[in-house]
Amino acid sequence: MLIRIYRNLSNYAPAYLWLLTLWVLLGRYVVISINVSDSLPGRVYLIQKGVMPELDDFAAFHYQGGGPYAAGSRFLKIVKGVPGATVSAVESESGFLDFFVNDSFVGRAKPKTRTGSPLTPGPTGTIPPQHYYMAAPNPDSLDSRYALVGWVDEGQVIGRAIEVF
Repeated sequence: MLIRIYRNLSNYAPAYLWLLTLWVLLGRYVVISINVSDSLPGRVYLIQKGVMPELDDFAAFHYQGGGPYAAGSRFLKIVKGVPGATVSAVESESGFLDFFVNDSFVGRAKPKTRTGSPLTPGPTGTIPPQHYYMAAPNPDSLDSRYALVGWVDEGQVIGRAIEVF
């Protein structure tokens, strides 16, 4: 077994060195992220580190913590609101709130989790400088509709994400 590994490494050493070099060089600028939830359509995303997303871009950010996820978890969402945009919420049915950014519907917030724990709605009003409203089309997505995420500070943003597949 060890002889096979040695032969493979010696036969393909230049290719392995190139791959290692590319990984080291590109690792400063990009990272691959796997979406394990159903909140977005894609499964694999390439994150451009340090590239600030624009409206309707996919974006990756560090979650502040609380609820079911640990602080620092990487979230992938869609930028639906930028600084200066107006976020409003209108009660719809049985405690559900419909959220709008500049009068465009972005999602419905549930009053409780699937397990029955209460959920606190996210902030409304004018999105402050250096903050984003992040959302996903899935009705169970944990995003800016809820106080656990709220408006995402620019300092939490890892970068713009591009769906690979």
